[in-house]
Amino acid sequence: MAQKKMRLPNSYGTVAKISGDKRRKPYRVRITVDWEVDMDTKKCKQVRKTIGYAKTRQEGLQMLAEYHHHPLDLDETRTTFYEVYERYYKEYLEPYEYEKKKKNNINRFKGNMKVFESIYNVPFNELKLNDFQRIIDKCGKNYPTLKSIKTTLRQLCEYAMKYDIIAKDYSQFVDILKYKDRNPNALNRTVFSDAQIKKLWKDSDDIYVQVILMLIYCGVRVSELLNLKKEDVDLEHHVFNIVDAKTAAGIRVVPIADKVFPFYEQWMSHDCEYLICNKDDLHCSYENYRDTYWDPIMERMKMKHTPHDTRHTCISLLTKADVNPTTIKKIVGHKGAMSLTEKVYTHMDYQTLLDAINKI
Repeated sequence: MAQKKMRLPNSYGTVAKISGDKRRKPYRVRITVDWEVDMDTKKCKQVRKTIGYAKTRQEGLQMLAEYHHHPLDLDETRTTFYEVYERYYKEYLEPYEYEKKKKNNINRFKGNMKVFESIYNVPFNELKLNDFQRIIDKCGKNYPTLKSIKTTLRQLCEYAMKYDIIAKDYSQFVDILKYKDRNPNALNRTVFSDAQIKKLWKDSDDIYVQVILMLIYCGVRVSELLNLKKEDVDLEHHVFNIVDAKTAAGIRVVPIADKVFPFYEQWMSHDCEYLICNKDDLHCSYENYRDTYWDPIMERMKMKHTPHDTRHTCISLLTKADVNPTTIKKIVGHKGAMSLTEKVYTHMDYQTLLDAINKI
């Protein structure tokens, strides 16, 4: 026998499933904000306003309960995660942009925000603990970085609470302690074997397998390739420029290996500002790339690797090919300790870099 739905008190609000809707959160949660008289029927009717959407009716009822316990500013209920960041930045960080002592903290805050790219356009009050925890679990950062990311999230949640954008701060429940002694992807800090690389080449008609090979044969961080704009790719000289990196050493010229050069040509033909895009020709965030393309390919090929393993693989291949350590550091943008001589010898022509990458 089907369980009878609990009747909600008058004017409490409603949780209703949207007919025929296939969205991830099909239950619309509304509250009564006013009453008005229908001039034709002379009857009073409720004026409702949507405060959010839920995956299940139970989740919607919880949303209503939280609203009545801590009413939200209804004008703020559609404020997105990124809009909160913009307001926080303008109020607390922008005034200190040109202070040297604050610059590192501001850059760190900006860098931390990149891991949340997949939820930029989601209304903040619709985000739950699972949304934040999934990002932490998938981002592949080490424990110190995760602590910094969680601090950034906490600051945004506190700001959103202050302005009644959200009713509950989920950042306090995000678990990073489980990664204290290991990286979220530590089990996969291994290089691709020769056999695995051959297997990738056999399936290189798949454009997203091509991306894996592009990563292996250039050694850039995954985020660097995903954020690479076409305007920074120089096919004529077989190089591309990393203009936005986490370290000063990361700003560099990267050679394009002959083996994968046709892949770059193919990706340049896509209708997107960025070199790598999703199937809709839109910018691909790390999380989107990992969930939609990388993980399914790894599962299909029965491999256990994280995207960062491509960087380790490139370094390993260059080392085996007896490439000069200084050249390797220049290619991959390592911030590792360089000798004074290496720091002075910073200018390398394109051909030197190309000759090195083409040895692998």
